[in-house]
Amino acid sequence: MKTNIKRRSFLRNSLLATGGLLLVPNFISCKDDDIDELPIPDNLAEKNFEQGVASFDPTNSQVIIWTRYNTKQTSATLIWQIAKDKNFKEVVRQAEVTTDASRDFTVAVEIKDLDAGQKLYYRFVSADDKATSPVGETLTFSESISEVKLAVASCANFAYGYFNVYEEIKKSDADVVIHLGDYIYEYGENTYGSFRTPEPKGEIISLDDYRTRYRQYRSDEQLKELHRRKPFICVWDDHEVANDTYKDGAENHQEDEGSFTSRKQSALKAYSEYLPNMTNLVDNSIIYRNLKIGSLVDLIMLDTRIIGRDKQLEYSAFYVENGAFDSAAFQQAWLNPQRTLLGTTQLGWLESELAASNSTWQIIGQQVLMGKMLIPAELLTLLAKLLAEVSATGSASEETFNLLKTSITELVTIKTRALQNDPTLTAEEKARIETVLPYNLDAWDGYFMERERILASFKSKNVVVLAGDTHNAWYSDLKDNSGEKVAVEVATSSVSSPGLETYLGASATDLEAALGLLIDDLQYGNLSQRGYMKLTVTAAGIQTDWNFVDTVTNKTYSNSIGKTVTL
Repeated sequence: MKTNIKRRSFLRNSLLATGGLLLVPNFISCKDDDIDELPIPDNLAEKNFEQGVASFDPTNSQVIIWTRYNTKQTSATLIWQIAKDKNFKEVVRQAEVTTDASRDFTVAVEIKDLDAGQKLYYRFVSADDKATSPVGETLTFSESISEVKLAVASCANFAYGYFNVYEEIKKSDADVVIHLGDYIYEYGENTYGSFRTPEPKGEIISLDDYRTRYRQYRSDEQLKELHRRKPFICVWDDHEVANDTYKDGAENHQEDEGSFTSRKQSALKAYSEYLPNMTNLVDNSIIYRNLKIGSLVDLIMLDTRIIGRDKQLEYSAFYVENGAFDSAAFQQAWLNPQRTLLGTTQLGWLESELAASNSTWQIIGQQVLMGKMLIPAELLTLLAKLLAEVSATGSASEETFNLLKTSITELVTIKTRALQNDPTLTAEEKARIETVLPYNLDAWDGYFMERERILASFKSKNVVVLAGDTHNAWYSDLKDNSGEKVAVEVATSSVSSPGLETYLGASATDLEAALGLLIDDLQYGNLSQRGYMKLTVTAAGIQTDWNFVDTVTNKTYSNSIGKTVTL
């Protein structure tokens, strides 16, 4: 059949190089109307779209739709359509787009000037091959929206198990999925998980490697179906490049793997091809942005990994020759006001967005924990010892486990007595709970001064910070250095990546209870289950549900809500 409707003219970006970074080609930005006919063949077969369809960054007036076409030709011309009904009787927009190997035959179309508050359906068609994609579902938000439901996920390691969490999000009533990064992992087979085999089998370094890994993930039926059903809003974390990435290096990049800059450029190009957003369509090094959901939410997405991050501090660098820890040198480095996680430009942008926001809520989607996770130094030392043993031999010694259990029991007892103002506490006992260190220097705990500046910008706003990265669930008050509470943070567990239970076994439950007592700002933790968060946002409050699945190694699973709080 032929469809005679209004068609938006488009501008197709060419492949450009700016500052060594590749800009995304073949994206369409639709704006102006004209009249055209686009032939849609009869007897279409659903084929050649092995990675399905997806949509990204919905607002009240626009959305990005995506697909990848499998062909042996040097290029492919596709018709895209977006409609009010799944049978495409009420097509509201359509146009043609051509893609080729320069972007791995992916297509990202940014459709603007859509009506607000719509449920929409979209598809891609190859007239030449009489092929159609699956029908995707997406939306635009109402300008007067009174409630939105956000599913929050992170850390999906293909090698560690099935994506049952994605399956559960698909079944939920969430309107949109916020993905906080570690959408893929860079490791080769049997390196970090062995339940499923990644493609390619080796660690991914080149552009083709990264593309192959994305194709595998997007061929996974559980993830593919979630993308088809719900729009995503994404940011990267470190594993989209390499473990513990910072602006000019990564822990998991060695000299014999070539130029880190080249690797990063390849990773970001592949990311922009498979996870487009309204900023990386233009410059694939930028993902920070503000998506407004009516006047209810400013959803401010950040990059705490690549664009500005200074290299992480490491405790090992502060041990001197006699084995003692140089606390003075550590404090000087830790409290250095010049160290940055966001970079000057992004930090200034964030402060401006917060100052200008008049939405009911300011929700900040970012990767790493912002809450102050200051734990007793002796406990941190034992955890580091245990994890080192697991890394070296596959398990920790019985002696280390027993030391950890004893330390937890004693510290909890001392802290309980301190909270009860027990006058018999000795100076030594007080020192054991008061001598604390940041739990994770890769998180905001390692960038103390910049965090204080950001916390100051939260005052007089209704800020909720989202976090991922740790593979565990958390809920913390965000307090500045004076002790004033200025916001809250809710952090999701992982889709499949292992939490502390993998290393601690049954001791994870003991540590979970202990941390809730020993860390003053921490309100909740779950160290042993995979899952996601669902935020139901209204003007009156935000209900946060931590949803968990009981297994990722069997597709038969059960789901439960482990914790609910209203913010």
